[in-house]
Amino acid sequence: MKRYKNPLGRQLIYNSYDLLLNSWDTKYEEREVDTTYGRTHVITAGDPQSPPLLLFHGTADNSAMMWIYNIKELSEEFYVIAVDAIGGSGKSEPNTKYYKSFHQATWIDDILRSFQIHTINICGVSYGAYLAYHYTLKRPMNVNKAVCLAGRIPSTQFEVITKMMAAFLPEALFPSERNCKKLLRKLSGTNSSKFEDNEVLMSHWYYLLKYFNNKSMMQHKIEINEDAELSVLKDKVVFLIGKYDRLTNYPKAIKRLEDNELNYKIINNAGHAINHEQADLINKEIIEFLA
Repeated sequence: MKRYKNPLGRQLIYNSYDLLLNSWDTKYEEREVDTTYGRTHVITAGDPQSPPLLLFHGTADNSAMMWIYNIKELSEEFYVIAVDAIGGSGKSEPNTKYYKSFHQATWIDDILRSFQIHTINICGVSYGAYLAYHYTLKRPMNVNKAVCLAGRIPSTQFEVITKMMAAFLPEALFPSERNCKKLLRKLSGTNSSKFEDNEVLMSHWYYLLKYFNNKSMMQHKIEINEDAELSVLKDKVVFLIGKYDRLTNYPKAIKRLEDNELNYKIINNAGHAINHEQADLINKEIIEFLA
């Protein structure tokens, strides 16, 4: 399956990806990690002797755009490993095995093994938040703590699908520059300007909506967990949720966190792009919780 709709789109995405990295305002290194499911592209920043922090982006984005306002502060406290999801819109290249049978925990195991890391902190946004708590459930001994940004624990697949459709449709089906801005404002809180005023960021996101084949991420399935499974998350995980985030801040999602006595905070003036809209506050929350 082709990850990009045409070669021009792929080149536009990769060129703007590099422009975003150049605006990170901190030293970083790019490297490729061989995994069971293909070559995974990661970006590292910070002192390798600092506590390691694994970063996961959401479904239709990548590390370059996701962590642009967070990487500098986080890399001052942690050895950051920002991962481009295999099959996603970054620089990771899936193999044929990925499209036949993909297991997120095995993939993350491979990444940690390549760095010779046994215990990790994790932070993820949206689908990345799912990866953070999913890996904590599957490998609790491997995870110190995890921060789930713009995340929740769904009860059914129907809940996952309907919330995604309500949030992204119809704008994502017709990826014009106008609809790109309309979708951003729909997903964001009152601080969408943090995204909109960055021309490189906006151009990159437009290219992703227009040229990335989202079907390439369909192997990243969401597993539905029973309440009895969630107790391991109590002391390890916090959910940071934007007040205006229609994907995660709704009564059923909040009730599930409360019923299972899981840590969460509602962040004012933020929507689904929580770590862009409230970067300074989110950086502080991540550092304090993981400390």
